[in-house]
Amino acid sequence: MEHRKIETATSDDRGRICDVFYKADINHVAIIESHRAGLIRGNHYHKQTTQHILITRGALRYWYRPVDDREPVRSVVVNEYEIVSTPPFEVHALEILAPNQFVVFSTGLRGGHDYEADTFRDIVILTPEMVGQPVS
Repeated sequence: MEHRKIETATSDDRGRICDVFYKADINHVAIIESHRAGLIRGNHYHKQTTQHILITRGALRYWYRPVDDREPVRSVVVNEYEIVSTPPFEVHALEILAPNQFVVFSTGLRGGHDYEADTFRDIVILTPEMVGQPVS
């Protein structure tokens, strides 16, 4: 997992431009909106796909751990103009903290007819009982 703030590439009196990716191989882009707090999204992993989640409105808590890891699940809060990247074989779940919107950039099988082709749900790392707990 990589978590970073989107930095300003250039700015002037008109505003600013922030590069999200530069010379990146992106196969799919989706906008996802969540209408209320307490929702769980994800709770899966991919074997080939890398995903990058850019928060454009609101926030979420990103839960993660490697598929083959015996370590406890970890989490980080991702706020507006921050991005979290999910490599292959990382189980990830999203706890929606408030109504939000985010953009998912994917490399690999993820969009259209391939949406579930590289999605594996045999490991669950976030349950409803865990939602709203203190950040680890």
